[in-house]
Amino acid sequence: MTGTAADPGTTSKSLAPDGRGENHRWWVLAVIGLAQLMVVLDATIVNIALPSAQKDLGFSNGNRQWIVTAYALAFGSLLLLGGRIADLVGRKRVFLIGLAGFSVASAIGGAAPSFEVLVIARALQGAFGALLAPAALSLLTTTFTDSAERAKAFGIYGAIAGTGGAVGLLLGGLLTEYLDWRWCLYVNLLLAVLAIIGAVRLLHAGRPADPPKLDIPGTVVVSLGLFGLVYGFSNAETHSWSSVGTWGFLAAGVLLLAVFAWWQTRTPHPLLPLRVVLDRNRGASFLAMFLAGAGMFGVFLFLTYYLQQSLLYSPVKTGLAFLPMVAVMIVTSVTATNKLVPRLGAKPIVPVGMLLGACAMAWLTRLDLNSTYAADVMPPLLVLGLGLGLIFAPAMSLATAGVEPHDAGVASATVNTSQQVGGSIGTSLLNTLATSAATAYLVGRAHTSANTAQAQLHSYSTAYWWSAGFFLFGMVVCGLLYPVGRPRINPENADAPIHM
Repeated sequence: MTGTAADPGTTSKSLAPDGRGENHRWWVLAVIGLAQLMVVLDATIVNIALPSAQKDLGFSNGNRQWIVTAYALAFGSLLLLGGRIADLVGRKRVFLIGLAGFSVASAIGGAAPSFEVLVIARALQGAFGALLAPAALSLLTTTFTDSAERAKAFGIYGAIAGTGGAVGLLLGGLLTEYLDWRWCLYVNLLLAVLAIIGAVRLLHAGRPADPPKLDIPGTVVVSLGLFGLVYGFSNAETHSWSSVGTWGFLAAGVLLLAVFAWWQTRTPHPLLPLRVVLDRNRGASFLAMFLAGAGMFGVFLFLTYYLQQSLLYSPVKTGLAFLPMVAVMIVTSVTATNKLVPRLGAKPIVPVGMLLGACAMAWLTRLDLNSTYAADVMPPLLVLGLGLGLIFAPAMSLATAGVEPHDAGVASATVNTSQQVGGSIGTSLLNTLATSAATAYLVGRAHTSANTAQAQLHSYSTAYWWSAGFFLFGMVVCGLLYPVGRPRINPENADAPIHM
């Protein structure tokens, strides 16, 4: 995957005709990381601001979910298309379009005079995020070709991707409490301007030397299929599982994705070539991102509720509570990709991370109204940070290792799609299960404040147990799929791992 002047995603030390290559790769990582942080934190930064936005704009509790769902629907259903567009027209160009569009959508949302405008802005954010996220990861893939540097870069990038949700909670709390909920959207303008300036100065322009052709039928089918899945699970939060609006969309989504998989074996120019998915390291990594994304949002969503509603933490204090987990995850991510995976391979590392995630979620089920942060909340958070650090960075690195340059965008998009769809499904499913658990707890009990508080605790505990189940299933899947031994390097393709 050595860069050429025609490849806009390459700024490696093998290519520096203008002096920007070798000395600026780490600045490129900073630009890419900033863009990725903007996309990931926007999935959670608005959550804390929702009560204030609802009061300001006057929308109902039933409509409140659409502020979150509009972003997830557009982002999750368009990611594969966004990745292929990056391969087609150039990663720098798509990266800049994504940044500019995301910032404009954020400005519209921040100034939204009504609920409808805010929902449209959030959908636009998701659409431009679907261009930005895969372009960012494919730029990283094609920039860092040296194995040692690649490990460090993906360690940092994986930490950003994994902790962005927690950072969003903290930043959302700070902005909502001390400024205004609208600044949860306006803050993207500052991040985008910095990223655009860096991208213009550091990234190479041009079209790919061998751009693939766009699979239009596959694009339409997979986008509709992903939309059906995300919408169906999101609808389950407000409708029963027996509702046509829930199971109908889920069934249609599964059917369309099956048609898409069949079509990819027939079309001469597949949107998602099977060579990208069928590699054992990549296939296992996609599943790892999906399952960890589904399990991780249990702690972000329900622990946030617990800290604010049960322990009466402020939004800022709630965000600060996640910082120890973030710190541990950053250190673990860098260590895992730079030291552990090159020596041991992914097979022991990612499954162990899944096991630690399961243990942390099971530990959180012990929380009650008398729990304290230092003794009861922070220890399982530290274990979770350790586990997620062993999952995300290695999975992201191996999911994009060895792909051909013209497949880098769609491989990167598949990583993001796995995490985003997993997170959307996990959030919707866990929220539905938690709500049902709370309702069942109150059956036959008086609706006193004490019983209501215990019902909330029971609902959180239910969500944590299910999250633990996701992680345990991930441990089994990754343990079976990842090949034994450390990746070896093929001298004819420095990026391609040979499985031992």
